[in-house]
Amino acid sequence: MTRLSGKIALVTGGGSGIGRSIAVRFAREGACVGILDVDVQGASETECAIAEAGGTARVYACDVANQARVIAAVREVAETFGRIDVLVNNAGIAHVGTLEQTTEADLDRLYQVNVKGVYNGMYACIGPMMEQGGGVILNLASIASRVGVADRFAYMMTKGAVLTMTLSVARDYVDKGIRCNCICPARIHTPFVDNFLRKNYPGREDDMFRALSRYQPLGRMGTPDEVAALATFLCSDEAAFITGAAYDIDGGVIGLR
Repeated sequence: MTRLSGKIALVTGGGSGIGRSIAVRFAREGACVGILDVDVQGASETECAIAEAGGTARVYACDVANQARVIAAVREVAETFGRIDVLVNNAGIAHVGTLEQTTEADLDRLYQVNVKGVYNGMYACIGPMMEQGGGVILNLASIASRVGVADRFAYMMTKGAVLTMTLSVARDYVDKGIRCNCICPARIHTPFVDNFLRKNYPGREDDMFRALSRYQPLGRMGTPDEVAALATFLCSDEAAFITGAAYDIDGGVIGLR
């Protein structure tokens, strides 16, 4: 498993969930992984898991909404490892609510992380990637950028922006050796899901988990490792002919519902 051998990869939000699985899988595939996360403890746990498996990783404390900090972290990675081959914009937060249930503060909070955070990562990496002659950017969007999902007004807004930013960057830098794609997952079973159920459906967690699982025609949620496998392919040289694409990993939601 050496699809990313010798590559230098940055993963935002690598301290838990999908980001952790991507970071661990990338390291297993031979990449040196920079883990950018505001949750330093979680990021350090990911780093330890990678080190225990014989891989190489380094943690960079970073709030992706803070452009100066993102630029500084990317510069530190480039100075340490000499280049940046792959950026995975995974960091994101969620919100449940319709338009009338979404306050201005809610909207601003999601925009800062899910939209500006993705912009900041790409903005910081695009210069170094052009200087070295190319690179790969992979953004985590959602099926919420492609279909209507109930009670997700602000979240859908941000993920729609991630999808269109992906297409814009792919178009503008296609002749610079930079590929840019995004992944659109349906529900993925992460600690976030379990915490959401405990908070909002106390005593009914199992019933709601089954209901959320049935939303996917395959009858279950996806796993972070399944998303990581797709991310690995899209960031590897095997996907050298793929750019400007949005890949659904959704248990059949888009095609079968």
